[in-house]
Amino acid sequence: MSAPAAIRAPGLAVLAGLFAIIAAWGFEIIGGYLPCKLCLQERMFYYVGLPVLIAGLLLSRRVPRLARLLYFVGGAIFLAGSVLAGYHTGAEWKLWEGPSDCGGAATIVNSAADLMAAVSRTRLVSCSEASISLFGLSFAGWDTLSMLFVGVMSWRGVVARRDALI
Repeated sequence: MSAPAAIRAPGLAVLAGLFAIIAAWGFEIIGGYLPCKLCLQERMFYYVGLPVLIAGLLLSRRVPRLARLLYFVGGAIFLAGSVLAGYHTGAEWKLWEGPSDCGGAATIVNSAADLMAAVSRTRLVSCSEASISLFGLSFAGWDTLSMLFVGVMSWRGVVARRDALI
């Protein structure tokens, strides 16, 4: 017997969200791709949204109304994140300007030697340039799709039939 839609869809959302954030960490840690400022901000939606959805899954049998509320909140978090990811994607495609402060952090320099050392170890990552393209989409593009999917699947758990929650 298959799981009810009220659990199946948010469960799929959690798995997709976990896959996306683990892939982002993998590309950073193993692949050496440094995230830009917007990439790091987009990750915050995963860090907040996934625990909300997991709590909803854990409560779905005992407190179905609270689970639906958590699915709604989690979905809203991810859909809001998709707006930021969409903005990031548009900046990469040169549809609009990216943030002016994206590309490096301020460094305190006290001497010419400190300046040269800081310049030699600084690696700037621009929010307006895709570091890699996979199947025609940048990391930001994939993140946009991922967040949209997680948000929509979370909300699928909200609108599932009431008898599917039991």
